[in-house]
Amino acid sequence: MKSFRMMMILIALSSTQVLAEPPMTVDDAGTLGQGGMKLEGAVGRDHKLRAADLVFGFAPIENLEVGLALTRGSDSEPDPASRLRAAGLGIKWVPLQNEVGLSLGLSLAYGRERIDDRAADERFSAREHLASGLATYRFASGQVVHANLGGKRVESAGESATLATWGLGFEQPLSATLKLTAEVFGEEGAGPDKALGLRYTVFEGLKLSAALGRGNGRNFGQLGFSWEF
Repeated sequence: MKSFRMMMILIALSSTQVLAEPPMTVDDAGTLGQGGMKLEGAVGRDHKLRAADLVFGFAPIENLEVGLALTRGSDSEPDPASRLRAAGLGIKWVPLQNEVGLSLGLSLAYGRERIDDRAADERFSAREHLASGLATYRFASGQVVHANLGGKRVESAGESATLATWGLGFEQPLSATLKLTAEVFGEEGAGPDKALGLRYTVFEGLKLSAALGRGNGRNFGQLGFSWEF
Protein backbone atom coordinates (compact mmCIF):
# COMPACT_ATOMS: atom_id res chain seq x y z
CA MET A 1 0.00 0.00 0.00
CA LYS A 2 2.99 2.32 -0.36
CA SER A 3 2.23 3.32 -3.95
CA PHE A 4 -0.27 5.87 -5.21
CA ARG A 5 -1.79 3.11 -7.34
CA MET A 6 -2.67 1.08 -4.23
CA MET A 7 -4.19 4.20 -2.70
CA MET A 8 -6.34 4.56 -5.82
CA ILE A 9 -7.52 0.96 -5.55
CA LEU A 10 -8.66 1.32 -1.96
CA ILE A 11 -10.34 4.66 -2.63
CA ALA A 12 -12.26 3.05 -5.49
CA LEU A 13 -13.71 0.63 -2.95
CA SER A 14 -15.10 3.48 -0.84
CA SER A 15 -17.26 5.01 -3.54
CA THR A 16 -18.45 8.60 -3.39
CA GLN A 17 -21.67 7.43 -5.08
CA VAL A 18 -23.39 8.08 -1.76
CA LEU A 19 -26.94 8.44 -3.17
CA ALA A 20 -27.19 5.19 -5.17
CA GLU A 21 -29.77 2.85 -3.63
CA PRO A 22 -28.42 -0.53 -2.46
CA PRO A 23 -27.53 -2.94 -3.88
CA MET A 24 -26.61 -0.83 -6.93
CA THR A 25 -23.55 1.31 -7.56
CA VAL A 26 -25.11 2.86 -10.68
CA ASP A 27 -27.26 5.77 -9.51
CA ASP A 28 -30.81 6.56 -10.62
CA ALA A 29 -32.16 9.87 -11.88
CA GLY A 30 -34.61 10.31 -9.02
CA THR A 31 -34.81 12.01 -5.63
CA LEU A 32 -36.84 11.81 -2.46
CA GLY A 33 -39.94 13.98 -2.31
CA GLN A 34 -39.51 17.37 -0.63
CA GLY A 35 -39.06 16.88 3.12
CA GLY A 36 -38.35 13.15 2.70
CA MET A 37 -35.50 11.38 4.48
CA LYS A 38 -33.76 8.04 4.18
CA LEU A 39 -31.25 5.85 6.00
CA GLU A 40 -29.24 3.29 4.04
CA GLY A 41 -26.58 0.84 5.12
CA ALA A 42 -24.53 -1.99 3.68
CA VAL A 43 -21.87 -4.46 4.75
CA GLY A 44 -19.71 -6.03 2.11
CA ARG A 45 -16.48 -7.58 0.99
CA ASP A 46 -14.34 -6.59 -1.99
CA HIS A 47 -11.51 -9.11 -2.36
CA LYS A 48 -9.68 -8.79 0.99
CA LEU A 49 -11.40 -5.57 2.04
CA ARG A 50 -14.36 -5.81 4.43
CA ALA A 51 -16.33 -2.59 4.85
CA ALA A 52 -19.54 -1.13 6.23
CA ASP A 53 -21.31 1.96 4.88
CA LEU A 54 -24.00 4.17 6.41
CA VAL A 55 -25.79 6.93 4.49
CA PHE A 56 -28.29 9.54 5.64
CA GLY A 57 -30.17 11.38 2.91
CA PHE A 58 -32.77 14.14 2.86
CA ALA A 59 -34.54 16.36 0.34
CA PRO A 60 -34.62 20.01 1.48
CA ILE A 61 -36.46 21.15 -1.66
CA GLU A 62 -38.19 19.50 -4.60
CA ASN A 63 -35.89 17.67 -7.06
CA LEU A 64 -32.81 18.01 -4.81
CA GLU A 65 -31.37 15.33 -2.53
CA VAL A 66 -28.40 15.57 -0.16
CA GLY A 67 -26.57 12.59 1.32
CA LEU A 68 -23.95 12.13 4.05
CA ALA A 69 -21.95 8.89 4.10
CA LEU A 70 -19.53 7.14 6.45
CA THR A 71 -17.39 4.10 5.59
CA ARG A 72 -15.32 1.91 7.90
CA GLY A 73 -13.27 -1.02 6.63
CA SER A 74 -10.20 -3.20 6.98
CA ASP A 75 -7.96 -4.91 4.43
CA SER A 76 -6.73 -8.29 5.70
CA GLU A 77 -4.06 -8.81 3.03
CA PRO A 78 -1.24 -7.11 4.99
CA ASP A 79 -0.60 -8.29 8.54
CA PRO A 80 -1.67 -6.57 10.71
CA ALA A 81 -4.71 -5.47 8.74
CA SER A 82 -4.84 -1.97 7.27
CA ARG A 83 -7.79 0.21 8.16
CA LEU A 84 -9.91 2.43 5.93
CA ARG A 85 -11.92 5.42 7.15
CA ALA A 86 -13.95 7.56 4.76
CA ALA A 87 -16.65 10.23 4.78
CA GLY A 88 -18.55 11.70 1.87
CA LEU A 89 -21.09 14.32 0.87
CA GLY A 90 -23.30 13.90 -2.18
CA ILE A 91 -25.80 16.21 -3.90
CA LYS A 92 -28.22 15.02 -6.57
CA TRP A 93 -30.33 17.40 -8.67
CA VAL A 94 -32.94 15.90 -10.98
CA PRO A 95 -35.02 18.65 -12.64
CA LEU A 96 -36.72 16.20 -15.03
CA GLN A 97 -38.46 13.35 -13.19
CA ASN A 98 -41.17 11.10 -14.61
CA GLU A 99 -42.84 8.02 -13.13
CA VAL A 100 -42.94 6.61 -16.67
CA GLY A 101 -40.47 7.72 -19.32
CA LEU A 102 -37.20 9.64 -19.17
CA SER A 103 -35.67 11.34 -16.12
CA LEU A 104 -32.44 13.38 -16.24
CA GLY A 105 -30.20 14.82 -13.55
CA LEU A 106 -26.74 15.51 -12.17
CA SER A 107 -24.86 14.30 -9.11
CA LEU A 108 -21.85 15.85 -7.36
CA ALA A 109 -19.90 14.23 -4.55
CA TYR A 110 -16.89 14.89 -2.35
CA GLY A 111 -15.09 12.35 -0.20
CA ARG A 112 -12.15 12.17 2.19
CA GLU A 113 -10.38 8.89 2.92
CA ARG A 114 -7.69 7.80 5.35
CA ILE A 115 -5.81 4.52 5.25
CA ASP A 116 -3.75 3.33 8.22
CA ASP A 117 -1.11 0.87 7.01
CA ARG A 118 -0.26 -0.70 10.36
CA ALA A 119 2.19 -3.18 8.83
CA ALA A 120 4.38 -0.33 7.53
CA ASP A 121 3.37 2.06 10.34
CA GLU A 122 2.30 4.65 7.75
CA ARG A 123 -0.82 6.71 7.15
CA PHE A 124 -2.26 7.87 3.83
CA SER A 125 -5.05 10.35 3.15
CA ALA A 126 -6.84 11.37 -0.02
CA ARG A 127 -9.59 13.55 -1.37
CA GLU A 128 -11.99 12.57 -4.13
CA HIS A 129 -14.31 14.73 -6.28
CA LEU A 130 -16.93 13.18 -8.55
CA ALA A 131 -19.44 14.58 -11.05
CA SER A 132 -21.84 12.44 -13.04
CA GLY A 133 -24.72 12.89 -15.42
CA LEU A 134 -27.72 10.66 -14.62
CA ALA A 135 -30.36 9.25 -16.94
CA THR A 136 -33.18 6.84 -16.09
CA TYR A 137 -35.92 5.43 -18.28
CA ARG A 138 -38.90 3.82 -16.55
CA PHE A 139 -41.13 1.57 -18.66
CA ALA A 140 -44.85 1.21 -18.00
CA SER A 141 -44.25 -2.54 -17.58
CA GLY A 142 -42.01 -1.89 -14.54
CA GLN A 143 -38.52 -2.32 -16.02
CA VAL A 144 -36.04 0.48 -15.36
CA VAL A 145 -32.79 1.37 -17.16
CA HIS A 146 -30.12 3.66 -15.64
CA ALA A 147 -27.07 5.29 -17.24
CA ASN A 148 -24.28 7.30 -15.57
CA LEU A 149 -21.44 9.17 -17.26
CA GLY A 150 -18.94 11.44 -15.57
CA GLY A 151 -15.50 11.70 -14.03
CA LYS A 152 -13.63 11.82 -10.76
CA ARG A 153 -10.44 13.41 -9.48
CA VAL A 154 -8.37 11.87 -6.71
CA GLU A 155 -5.64 13.77 -4.84
CA SER A 156 -3.16 12.23 -2.41
CA ALA A 157 0.36 13.02 -1.18
CA GLY A 158 0.90 15.69 -3.80
CA GLU A 159 -0.22 13.44 -6.66
CA SER A 160 -3.51 13.49 -8.52
CA ALA A 161 -5.41 11.60 -11.21
CA THR A 162 -8.53 12.43 -13.20
CA LEU A 163 -10.51 9.48 -14.54
CA ALA A 164 -13.67 9.10 -16.63
CA THR A 165 -16.42 7.02 -14.97
CA TRP A 166 -19.47 5.25 -16.41
CA GLY A 167 -22.22 2.83 -15.48
CA LEU A 168 -25.28 1.04 -16.86
CA GLY A 169 -27.96 -0.54 -14.68
CA PHE A 170 -31.22 -2.45 -15.12
CA GLU A 171 -34.09 -3.36 -12.78
CA GLN A 172 -36.54 -6.17 -13.55
CA PRO A 173 -39.58 -6.78 -11.31
CA LEU A 174 -39.93 -10.45 -10.39
CA SER A 175 -43.02 -9.93 -8.23
CA ALA A 176 -44.86 -7.10 -6.51
CA THR A 177 -42.17 -6.97 -3.80
CA LEU A 178 -39.00 -8.37 -5.42
CA LYS A 179 -36.72 -6.88 -8.07
CA LEU A 180 -33.68 -8.23 -9.88
CA THR A 181 -30.89 -5.70 -10.42
CA ALA A 182 -28.07 -5.97 -12.95
CA GLU A 183 -25.31 -3.47 -13.59
CA VAL A 184 -21.95 -2.94 -15.22
CA PHE A 185 -19.75 0.01 -14.28
CA GLY A 186 -16.15 1.13 -14.39
CA GLU A 187 -13.61 3.87 -14.78
CA GLU A 188 -10.84 4.86 -17.14
CA GLY A 189 -7.81 2.57 -16.96
CA ALA A 190 -9.65 -0.43 -15.49
CA GLY A 191 -11.92 -3.19 -16.75
CA PRO A 192 -15.66 -3.22 -16.01
CA ASP A 193 -17.22 -4.52 -12.80
CA LYS A 194 -20.42 -6.56 -13.21
CA ALA A 195 -22.98 -7.32 -10.50
CA LEU A 196 -26.34 -9.01 -10.00
CA GLY A 197 -28.58 -8.28 -7.05
CA LEU A 198 -32.01 -8.60 -5.46
CA ARG A 199 -34.04 -5.87 -3.75
CA TYR A 200 -36.98 -6.93 -1.56
CA THR A 201 -39.66 -4.55 -0.26
CA VAL A 202 -40.57 -5.59 3.29
CA PHE A 203 -43.21 -2.87 3.54
CA GLU A 204 -43.66 0.62 2.12
CA GLY A 205 -40.39 2.49 2.70
CA LEU A 206 -38.24 -0.44 3.89
CA LYS A 207 -36.18 -2.57 1.48
CA LEU A 208 -33.56 -5.28 1.96
CA SER A 209 -30.99 -6.12 -0.68
CA ALA A 210 -28.06 -8.33 -1.64
CA ALA A 211 -25.65 -8.41 -4.59
CA LEU A 212 -22.67 -10.36 -5.90
CA GLY A 213 -20.22 -9.21 -8.55
CA ARG A 214 -16.91 -9.73 -10.25
CA GLY A 215 -14.44 -7.56 -12.11
CA ASN A 216 -10.74 -6.77 -12.44
CA GLY A 217 -9.74 -10.21 -11.16
CA ARG A 218 -11.68 -10.06 -7.90
CA ASN A 219 -15.07 -10.95 -6.42
CA PHE A 220 -17.22 -8.58 -4.36
CA GLY A 221 -20.62 -8.59 -2.66
CA GLN A 222 -22.84 -6.82 -0.15
CA LEU A 223 -25.93 -7.01 2.02
CA GLY A 224 -27.87 -3.80 2.54
CA PHE A 225 -31.05 -2.00 3.54
CA SER A 226 -32.86 1.21 2.62
CA TRP A 227 -35.44 2.95 4.81
CA GLU A 228 -37.31 5.99 3.50
CA PHE A 229 -39.42 8.05 5.90
